[in-house]
Amino acid sequence: MKSRMKFGLAVASIMLIASRASLAAWPTDKPINYVVPFSPGGGTDIIARVVADKLGSILDTTVIVTNKPGAGGNIGTEYVARSAPDGYTIGGASIATHSINVSLYKNIGFDPKKDFTPISLVGTTPNVLIVNPKTSYRSVKDLLEGIRASEHPMAFASAGAGTSQHLSAELFAQTEDVKLLHVPYKGAGPALTAVMAGEVPFSFENLIVASPQIKSGAVRALAVTSSDREAAFPDLPTMQEAGVAGYDVVSWQAVFAPAGLDPEIRDHLNSAIQDIFKQPDVIERMAGLGVNIMASSPEQLATFQDAELKKWATVIEKGNIKLD
Repeated sequence: MKSRMKFGLAVASIMLIASRASLAAWPTDKPINYVVPFSPGGGTDIIARVVADKLGSILDTTVIVTNKPGAGGNIGTEYVARSAPDGYTIGGASIATHSINVSLYKNIGFDPKKDFTPISLVGTTPNVLIVNPKTSYRSVKDLLEGIRASEHPMAFASAGAGTSQHLSAELFAQTEDVKLLHVPYKGAGPALTAVMAGEVPFSFENLIVASPQIKSGAVRALAVTSSDREAAFPDLPTMQEAGVAGYDVVSWQAVFAPAGLDPEIRDHLNSAIQDIFKQPDVIERMAGLGVNIMASSPEQLATFQDAELKKWATVIEKGNIKLD
């Protein structure tokens, strides 16, 4: 028995020494590649560049942001999944890449759970229900009455099929048991313009994108999709407060690495990201973008992702939404 205990302690000691050695050797002068699976200028890209700049300083190394857009984020995300789990490749993740796409596409080329090591949730942003200001809809209740009174399914705009804007409306329709007509546009800008021009009466749009038009009166905001009110618009009710029971949708950003990453390196990256989002200039920058900082532990991110995967799988299956 004693010999077994000694052997077990020896193995544990060797593993601990090996782990410390791997961390001591990381990072070297080899740069860290921060992969963004979307084009420059979007939310994932903006956050990646804030994190990369600070992360490089904390780790005393170079962090390079590489954009690999395409297929709704699947191309760049698959690249991260297939990279070596050595700490030199990390990826910006979103509600699309790590919770929606697996249920939306026939084959995304990766498993959003098994092929990744969670590092940290970064933050969330709500969508907002907006209408053309020339309509008579001044509340969610007004809009629902209009939808139910309409002879045909009322149209709504979105940034594209399968986007969080599209699925926000789909969840709204399912929750309230109403029929809607989806009109997808090529991006958030054209969808927002369509509502402003009166081509469609309403849409759900990311608050970051819609804020200037709400403030200018070009669109009328009825409610935010999150369960809490948004600090930038404290008088705007949540969908739940407006009577849509249980409704809670937020777009989110996170950081993942390939599966199999050394736990010591994972925790070191997590600690650095936690420090980044405590810095006053970063807090101010995120507030300006409408991002609610939610830096988390790897375990908290994994739990959050599980809930998101289940939620959107149900919505997509019930709505019979599929993309090639």
